[in-house]
Amino acid sequence: MKVIQQLNSHATQDGDGVNISRIPGFDGKYLDPFLMIDELKSDDHSDFMGGFPAHPHRGIETFTYIIKGGFEHQDQMGNKKAIRAGDVQWMSTGFGVIHSEMPLADAKEGMHGFQIWLNMPSAEKLRAPRYQDTTEAPAPTTQNEQGVELKALAGSWQFAGEEQVSSLQDLAADGMLADVTLPAGTQFYHAPLTQTKVMIYIHTGEIHTEQGGPVKAGSLLILEPGSDIEFNSQTGAGVLILAGEPLKQPIAHMGPFVMTTQAELQQAVRDYQLGKFGTL
Repeated sequence: MKVIQQLNSHATQDGDGVNISRIPGFDGKYLDPFLMIDELKSDDHSDFMGGFPAHPHRGIETFTYIIKGGFEHQDQMGNKKAIRAGDVQWMSTGFGVIHSEMPLADAKEGMHGFQIWLNMPSAEKLRAPRYQDTTEAPAPTTQNEQGVELKALAGSWQFAGEEQVSSLQDLAADGMLADVTLPAGTQFYHAPLTQTKVMIYIHTGEIHTEQGGPVKAGSLLILEPGSDIEFNSQTGAGVLILAGEPLKQPIAHMGPFVMTTQAELQQAVRDYQLGKFGTL
């Protein structure tokens, strides 16, 4: 496995004072087609109790994955769902979405989850919004003989001689995601993916690669295109794999809106102010 870049998350806040760790990519330099990786990981209820009250989006896809705890999602399309541990939620916001994500009342033992933003091709940014989650079709999981587990969060994955097909198949930019859990003293291997951009984010424990280590939680490794994916953990680890095809298009970003030009960005603000996104 050839690593060409390592980025580290940094602490910030979003929503109503929610403490998160973030790796931003709005400059398009390293993460394209991804825009942002946010991790919420805390056993202190005050870190996330404010949640994410109603707010708009345009021009992006939001991907939420919960490992521990849960949120209630609600949007102007009429969706209202409890997203709990193991669940995945995907919104292709297109023309516009207004939604909220508030902690579930029974999430009393802490929270661990992700919201990942994926850019949309310019030509698709104004199409109708779409919503999907895995509450009725859980993300498939398989283990190899070492007990290493791969959970297919989005896309189709080949692991341990089996194909794992997530119910989420239509992410922008050929996006795919998986969560890999390694017991102590085990190794993970996956053949090269077809997508040009492949990254791994360590969210639990630490890993070692052939280039050294340890690589600790909160680190993102960007792989050379065409590289296989191979790492091990001496103490146990949890790792997200993110893959997609770079869009290589300009990024005009302001808060919850991501468009291609400043004019489109200004139009997004006007449309929201005029109520064209609907109401929650």
